[in-house]
Amino acid sequence: MDAQSRGRAENIDPADQWVLNPNTGEYELRLGNSAPQSPVPGPRTSRRGRPAEPEAERGRGGAAVREAPERDAEVPQPRRRRGAEPEPPPGRRNRRPVKKKSKTKKILAWTGGGLALVLVVTGTAGYLYLKHLEGNVSATDVGSAAKQGFSKDDAFNILIIGTDKRTGAGNEGYGDKNSVGHADTNILLHVAKDRTNATALSIPRDMIVDVPDCETLQPDGSRKVIPGSSQVRFNTSLGQEGRDAGCTMRTVKAVTGITPDHFMMVDFNAVKTLTSAVGGVKVCLKHAVNDKDSHLQLPAGESKVEGEQALAFVRTRHAWGNQGDLDRIKVQQQFMGSLMRDMSSSDTLTNPRKLLDLAEAATNALTVDKGIKSVGTLKDIALEMKKVPPKNITFLTVPVIDNPAEKVHATVVVNQTAGPQIFDAINNDVSFTDVKKKEKAAKDAQAARLKGTRSAPSDVRVRIMNGGAVAGSAQETLNWMQTEKSILKSENAGNAPAELSRTTLEYAPDQAPQARELAALMGLSGSAMKPGKSVENAQGLPAMSLTLGKDFKGAGVSLTAPAKAPDVSDKSTADKVECAS
Repeated sequence: MDAQSRGRAENIDPADQWVLNPNTGEYELRLGNSAPQSPVPGPRTSRRGRPAEPEAERGRGGAAVREAPERDAEVPQPRRRRGAEPEPPPGRRNRRPVKKKSKTKKILAWTGGGLALVLVVTGTAGYLYLKHLEGNVSATDVGSAAKQGFSKDDAFNILIIGTDKRTGAGNEGYGDKNSVGHADTNILLHVAKDRTNATALSIPRDMIVDVPDCETLQPDGSRKVIPGSSQVRFNTSLGQEGRDAGCTMRTVKAVTGITPDHFMMVDFNAVKTLTSAVGGVKVCLKHAVNDKDSHLQLPAGESKVEGEQALAFVRTRHAWGNQGDLDRIKVQQQFMGSLMRDMSSSDTLTNPRKLLDLAEAATNALTVDKGIKSVGTLKDIALEMKKVPPKNITFLTVPVIDNPAEKVHATVVVNQTAGPQIFDAINNDVSFTDVKKKEKAAKDAQAARLKGTRSAPSDVRVRIMNGGAVAGSAQETLNWMQTEKSILKSENAGNAPAELSRTTLEYAPDQAPQARELAALMGLSGSAMKPGKSVENAQGLPAMSLTLGKDFKGAGVSLTAPAKAPDVSDKSTADKVECAS
């Protein structure tokens, strides 16, 4: 379907099909000759803004594929003339109108280098439109590198990749026109379990890493393992030797210990189309820029950039700092914060034309893993991200030092002093901003679980299961318990029924002293202790259940999460305006 026919009825502008319903205070997408939505909850709509049953769903060719049944006793409401004030409902004409909060949902985007973003629009007619947007999105099967679904109850990590592939009009002039699409810009986005905060960790493309072996899907449907490479640039984890985004995900895990759950990837076109759709992005410069390589020309102070100029802004290296990739990353982070502020502004969220343009621009540029391609999953991710306040979204860069193997420094390596502290904080869901602590009573109760009498190690009876840790972790832990800690009443129970992000210890009330002893020996926090019921071990005796999650670091390594994130001087947040220098 071409751009002229998407979401249109004959020659009607798409923006004209979003009409304000005076009874709900919502914008509603009217397709064809559809009637206004009833404000009464029922099978078609609800006060919570659930998707209405459409009169006709249209395929990509525009043909109606399903007719909705007639509704009994429904009184048609006249369509309001554009620009006119809505008529108040009966019985309300002499009262001041009640101002209702719009339920139009935010669009959240992340961009830099190329562009990476997640976007979804929801509302009364959101489901129908999201099905159309889903058709715009491309998907890649990266096998076990990505999860099969998305949980709204857990913290999650999304690897956002901007490639340097030169496809699309006007992009052939940027750098290596024959690039297969390397991982030019990379952001690991961690969203906290309680949604109070998020961390966007930039990964330098010129960081030297070991790329592990990775299995990729071939065009003929077969799978091929691409051999890994030692001491190469991070950006070669994508494209080089036929590597897909799953290889980049596996490289991130190998370098940081953080497991990406999903990926989102785009090329140069998205930054141009998205910034044009929003009407330009505000940027601030401490000094004027005239870069002959990127053709970026901007005065000192504030400016608005869009299209080609926006792409030049995030691609420029020679205008910032030491003219390297690390300084460009800082500028890209400032650009992201500005774009987020523009997209969450009331001017954008109440403008149907902008919402439609943004939705089309974003989804047409987006490639994701198959686990999150569905309309429901994209919606869930966007709504969960929407809960995070911009002031608590922190932009960081992997701490690095110059590569000691080089005489002329062109690449960097992870700073092994500062890097692991940041990786550990992210892995343990620790915020880099001061957030208001939720559910204090629950946290106090978790701390109380560690207090009280403790059993002797010889009295601890536990079954160990692997619920997401590396293979062999259950047996390793069993050996450690029996040989080093004298916990002889322990056994390896194999794999858990499901994977867990965090290690847990479930126990019955009368096993609390055993649980406290085991938690102390393993360095488990109160949040890892789950009062519940006991299970039977191989001898038919009651035992506790220890499930090793993805956070498990090895037998004898403490699992107590850091109380606070390490101090990082070089960071920014999405709510603050900063000027590039």
